[in-house]
This record gives sequence, structure tokens and C-alpha cells, in this order.
Amino acid sequence: MASDDRVQEILVVARDVFVAQGFNASSVAEIAVRLGVAEGTVFKYFPTKRDLLNRVIEHWYSELFGDYTKDLSMIRGARDRLRYLVWRHLKAILDWPGMCRLVFTEVRSQPGYSRSPVHQMNLKYTELLVEVVNEGIASGDFRGDFPPALLRDMIYGGIEHHVWSYLYGRAPLDPERSADQITDLLCGGLASRSGAAEAASGNDLAVLAAQLEQVAAKLRTPGDRRR
Repeated sequence: MASDDRVQEILVVARDVFVAQGFNASSVAEIAVRLGVAEGTVFKYFPTKRDLLNRVIEHWYSELFGDYTKDLSMIRGARDRLRYLVWRHLKAILDWPGMCRLVFTEVRSQPGYSRSPVHQMNLKYTELLVEVVNEGIASGDFRGDFPPALLRDMIYGGIEHHVWSYLYGRAPLDPERSADQITDLLCGGLASRSGAAEAASGNDLAVLAAQLEQVAAKLRTPGDRRR
């Protein structure tokens, strides 16, 4: 078997084992057995179990990033693009809870993570959202008086907190509903000043119209005329 094919095969099997059992409970020996090779064959390509885990995460990020960029290129409008990124992240967590547990609790807690290839891939992954926010600021859809990187941290940090119960089997996760709620909340605060003023004006008119309708209904009711 060619070395590239062997590496891909090891990564796929290792991912299944790490997801099913967690990093600490997994062994390279078990991965080798599932592959039908000697344990030394795995170590030939990956010096340590930790190195193997990091490569598994890198491979997974590469797959996600390719899908994101392709789909995002077909979406127009800052709000819809922002909503897509929020939804897609939630959907990845729904589909890959075991991988996300490994990233959140095992990989990021390691010394040297900030200098690792996995961290660089995570920055590349989340930078898509920063680019979308900057596009919204440039088009006038979003305010420009805040640092987009802060918004990125709030979104991904908030999502991670929101899904924690799902990751550990204590609550369901609905990516569609959560993405709509998060996007509505974000875009309410991100709306440009002129857009917010127009929305407020429209809301005031709607309230006034509803109040006038209530008054008109009372005037049409005979019992109310005697009051």
C-alpha cells in the first residue's frame, strides 16, 4: 500500500476509535488491530498517540473547511452568510459530537496548542466569520464600531457553551432553530445605525396602528359605547 493511502487509512480508523472511546481510553495497539497491521506500522507514520490525535483533528478540519468555503461562496447577503456559518458550526457539532468533545476538552487544553497546526487551522476556520462581518461592515449592513474578532469569539464561545449539554447527552440540539435565534440576536445588535432607526420607526408605527385598531374595535362594540 502506498504511504499516502496507509496514512489515510490510519487516520480514518484512529478517528473512529478516539470518538468511540475517548483519547485516554484508546490505544495505538487497538488501532493497529483494527487495521490488521503491527503496532509499529502506526508508529512509523505517527511518533506518538498524541501526534496521531492531532493529525486526526487536522484532517477533520480540512474536510469541514472545504465544505464551508464552497457552500459560502453561493450565499449572498451579510446576514444570510453569517447565519450560514452559525448554522454550519452547529450542524458540525450535531453530526460530530465525539470529535468536538476531543477538540474542546482534549486538544485545546494541551501545552503548546497555540503554536500547533490544529490551532492554525482553527483560526483559518473561524476567520471565515470575521471576513463575513467585515463584508457586512463594508456594505453598510453592519455597524463598524466594534472589533470583528470580538464578535467571532462571542459567537463561537457562546455556541460552545450552548451545546455543552448536547455533547454530554443531557439535551437535544436543533441547529436550525438555534441558528435562527443566534442570528436574530446578533443582527439586532449589528444593524447599522440608520437601519436600526428605520426598524424602530417601523415598530413604532406598527404599535400605533394596533392601538388605533383596538380603539376602533371598541367603538364598533355597542357594550363599549355605554362606558
